[in-house]
Amino acid sequence: MSTLLELAAQGATGTASEDSKLGSIPLMDPQQLYELWERQAWQSHTIDLARDAEDWAAMDPGLRERLEWNLAGFFVGEERVTTQFSGLVMSYESQSEAAFLATQQVDEARHAQHFNRFYEQVIGMQGTFEQRLERAREDVSRAFVEMFDGLLVEWGDRLVRDPRDVEAKVDFVTLYHMLIEGTLALTGQWFLTDFMERREILPGWVEGFRLISRDEHRHVAYGTWYLREKAADPVLRERIGQRLVELLPLTNDVLVPRGVDPETWRMLDYTMQETTEFALGALSRRLKVIGIDLGALAAAV
Repeated sequence: MSTLLELAAQGATGTASEDSKLGSIPLMDPQQLYELWERQAWQSHTIDLARDAEDWAAMDPGLRERLEWNLAGFFVGEERVTTQFSGLVMSYESQSEAAFLATQQVDEARHAQHFNRFYEQVIGMQGTFEQRLERAREDVSRAFVEMFDGLLVEWGDRLVRDPRDVEAKVDFVTLYHMLIEGTLALTGQWFLTDFMERREILPGWVEGFRLISRDEHRHVAYGTWYLREKAADPVLRERIGQRLVELLPLTNDVLVPRGVDPETWRMLDYTMQETTEFALGALSRRLKVIGIDLGALAAAV
């Protein structure tokens, strides 16, 4: 089983002309993304979870346990990105960017609300939002804690201290939009949604994940736009590449639960190889749009 970094080093594919075409693709700017947010608004508390509660109660205990592990990462992750996002909002460089970034923080809070409802109404976990969150934290891995409680918090605090620090903003967007959302979250959502749809179970979970995924594609579109703007500076382009190579091993570890063998672990019906290849493919395409060849960077490590 190959890691994200190993697969990246093996996959230095594509011609220079193909990469050039990707680098010239028109991207939505923050004003266009804000307007899209207005058209795509939704309400987490209107999703019907009654059928999900029935499906959960009838489910094999082993499958419930595996789904709870996957759900825990999303629930805790959404709380982390909601509460650690203020520094990026403060770092806006235009009124349109300020408006869009504010919508993203609202989106993340809505996602956390959706998962809290699922824990309460489907899993049947009583208590407060905070108590359910703490219970979910028991399921996340050490790598998850390092990324979400360590780096994300530290790099967010750097922006709070100095919102005009461009290097800090580049680091945060690389971690948040490219790796947390663009690599981890969207990969997990795709495979979990596919699994539920094939099993014809948990329709509220599926509806919520589809809406959350739509939001996060919009967020990642902002991150891609922002990093391509900054990558016009060779120094910042090199910094983005360095951060990606540094963070890929940790990102890879977040995909694996505590105490399991990554060589044999499966995300439900899917092997680690399948999920890793999917995640890397999506990340590599976005980076080529930005103007960064991840394969070449990984091969040089």
